[in-house]
Amino acid sequence: MEFSHVDKEGNAVMVNVSAKPKVKRTARAQGKIYLKPGTIKMIKDQLIKKGDVLTVAKIAGITGGKRTSELIPLCHNISIDQVSVDMEIKQDHILITGSTVCTDKTGIEMEALTAVSIAALTVYDMCKAVDKEMRITDIHLLEKTKEVL
Repeated sequence: MEFSHVDKEGNAVMVNVSAKPKVKRTARAQGKIYLKPGTIKMIKDQLIKKGDVLTVAKIAGITGGKRTSELIPLCHNISIDQVSVDMEIKQDHILITGSTVCTDKTGIEMEALTAVSIAALTVYDMCKAVDKEMRITDIHLLEKTKEVL
């Protein structure tokens, strides 16, 4: 089995995408953060002392998605057209969905996954004073597409 980010000597390398055409690419990722019912109520009632948890986490997720190539060493710095983060409060968790779009030579799925991860970590950071049992789980890619222009 060959790995695209490893050369013949086993060294890590960034894949050369210069010969690839630019295409429209999309990706959606999802994850969950489980919280105590009391913490969920505090978030809904905006009683968390650090502020509006969902708004801050959405902004953090968008920012994280845009900065993916700075966080993950072999990711390409691509031209990102859109990053969005949606959060849905459930009974015992918050469901986080990240959606990304680019028109470039390589994918956008790492940006969607990073957006979800950073949003979940931001919820964790904002709520850690009131909930010591939070769990971030199930971060995964839902879909990715590419469309030749």
